[in-house]
Amino acid sequence: MAEEPIISHIRKTETDWEIQTNEEHQTGVAKLAEKFADAFGMGEWGRILGLLHDKGKEKRAFQQHIKKGSGYDESARVEGDYNHAYVGALIAKQLFPKYSTLIENALMGHHRGLYDDDERRQILRGRDIPNDVTVEPITARLTLPRLDNPRDIHHLVRMLYSSLVDADYLDTEAFMQPKQSGSRSNGASMKELLDKLESYLDNLRYNAQPTDVNHIRNYVQKICREKSDGKVGAYSLTVPTGGGKTLASVLWALRHAVSNNLKKIIIAIPYTSIITQTAATLRSIFGEENVLEHHSNINWDDVHDKETRLRLKLATENWDYPIVVSTNVQLFESLFSNRPSDCRKLHNIAKSVLILDEAQMLPREFLQPVVDTLETLTTVFTTSILLTTASQPILTGRIEGASYSVGFEGLGNVQELIPPKAKLYDKLRRVQLEVDDAPKSYDEVASEVSSHEQVLCVVNTRRDAKELYVRLAEAGDCYHLSRMMCPAHIRETISEIKEKLKSNSGASPLRVVSTQLIEAGVDIDFPIVYRQQAGLDSVLQAAGRCNREGLNEMGKTYVFSLQKEHPLPPGFISNTNDARMALGNEVDWLAPETMTSYFRQLYSRTSDFDKPKVKERLYSRDMYFESVAKDFHMIDDNSTLVIINWKDSMDIVEDLKHSGPSYALLKRISQFSVNVRERDLKQLQDAGVVDEVCGMLVVRDKAFYDDHVGLITENHWLEETLIM
Repeated sequence: MAEEPIISHIRKTETDWEIQTNEEHQTGVAKLAEKFADAFGMGEWGRILGLLHDKGKEKRAFQQHIKKGSGYDESARVEGDYNHAYVGALIAKQLFPKYSTLIENALMGHHRGLYDDDERRQILRGRDIPNDVTVEPITARLTLPRLDNPRDIHHLVRMLYSSLVDADYLDTEAFMQPKQSGSRSNGASMKELLDKLESYLDNLRYNAQPTDVNHIRNYVQKICREKSDGKVGAYSLTVPTGGGKTLASVLWALRHAVSNNLKKIIIAIPYTSIITQTAATLRSIFGEENVLEHHSNINWDDVHDKETRLRLKLATENWDYPIVVSTNVQLFESLFSNRPSDCRKLHNIAKSVLILDEAQMLPREFLQPVVDTLETLTTVFTTSILLTTASQPILTGRIEGASYSVGFEGLGNVQELIPPKAKLYDKLRRVQLEVDDAPKSYDEVASEVSSHEQVLCVVNTRRDAKELYVRLAEAGDCYHLSRMMCPAHIRETISEIKEKLKSNSGASPLRVVSTQLIEAGVDIDFPIVYRQQAGLDSVLQAAGRCNREGLNEMGKTYVFSLQKEHPLPPGFISNTNDARMALGNEVDWLAPETMTSYFRQLYSRTSDFDKPKVKERLYSRDMYFESVAKDFHMIDDNSTLVIINWKDSMDIVEDLKHSGPSYALLKRISQFSVNVRERDLKQLQDAGVVDEVCGMLVVRDKAFYDDHVGLITENHWLEETLIM
């Protein structure tokens, strides 16, 4: 009589049941995890994790559980504890006692998530390897990579965890959903992508006008070519707005990747709204199959239905694309997460080029763990960092805070690509900045703005955008931009604005009031820009939308105050504005030394560079993965994603309802979604207009989405827009 197989997974076909044995699954996972971990020199560790992670499935209780739960044998009786993840950790402790603390957590948490060390020890204390689990010796030579600092170890554990979790997901998917698994593609090589970009840039240069701005863009690209063959490390590309740093940074990254045998480019951007535009540009150059756009705020682990949750997790990408465009939040919160769905992608950061766009936007309260992580990525995981910005923050050397005790050491060495003698900020000087901090009212500001035919007005909040838009709309053609509009609506509106700027050349009024979403990465050009009080970096970002192409001899950007209406919001905006005002008005606002002084002022007002207490909880022998993950939230606004009714979005919702989630469908849905705060969500729910489809919230009522201002959450809001 044949011995009954140990089942790892089981699925029902049209005619029969198919079984994946535990040996087949563990061998498959071991091969993948070894390959993933080999990127940072720990392939053997990955192989061991794969071989041990599901040893607990040999337990008789688990076999009874999977047979009964799947319907394969409904008569099976589940007797005893069928939990299996902890068993691999016990075996690791027995087979590899010297190194087991580095792999126990990954084994125990490969479904549930990484534990705090005290809880990990408590779970294993007093437990023995079950009698029905066989323990066989595993031959392996385990060596640690060079670690320059104890702070590197928690990332090492998390990278091993990532290698195991992704391997487990992929091997499971290959058995449970072979069709979906077969659709995965590795994309083009770095050399192939470089050839595509060079061809695109050649064509761009051939068709470009011989303007001073275009000469400077060509110069920046030339420098990026010449300095791309350096060793893996930290670099910066400081180019004033309009200097073409986005394509130049990708050019440098691809050439650097080819030179150093790195495998992918990851671009992290502060604003979700800018990602869409950047990803669209890159897809037009490299093709859809080579560019992943990832900025979903949906938390699949919070979906209660098990089947839906599994399908959503399998649809979540692992960043296995040649070029990934994501948010700073997605990147760094994943690097400090303990959840399998977040950590799955991390091993793909090793041996890559990481471009941090608009590096000045990194939140001060997280600077210590962020900078420490960047250092670890370069020294341990062979990842090169490129900081790109028009306003380079201070991230090297000693960073001083409100007191000496809150300061910390920045990156050890960052090589700037653009030589100081180039003086790009002078050559790209196309704007005069006039600052008036005297308090004004909405009516006064609207009157000033409406005196110009083509003008952009950037404010700090959606409330201020709405108030000024209502007033400016009465004076003629006016557009509104804010995050209450879905990405597809924002993109369409910006495209329409660009077309009008291009076609009418000032022949008819064109006024735009926007929140900060337009400040970074949006290629738009107004002769006049107004910017509400803010930090110098934000002011200069807004000024970068003024006379961008140098079509006028000199553009004008005016800084104004709305403090007759209300004070600036406390916290970030007030602190950054105070730091700007502390510089006085007798300075060259565009000079690099002014920006350096501004960031010193800003940091001197910072009382904590490590808000989630990462140094205390992850840099020592005991590591608290779960506790840090709960506190590491770079945007602390408790917003919720809702799908709105605009254009054909409800057709996509119906597809979701009938077909279930898929990567392509989720990408389409993200273009018709808005993040709302808790208060706004409650108002929508109280109005009875919120439905749930596959764990996602939907506002179906067309009356709650306006073609001018986006999502409407209050009745008086609705009345005002209808009156207009």
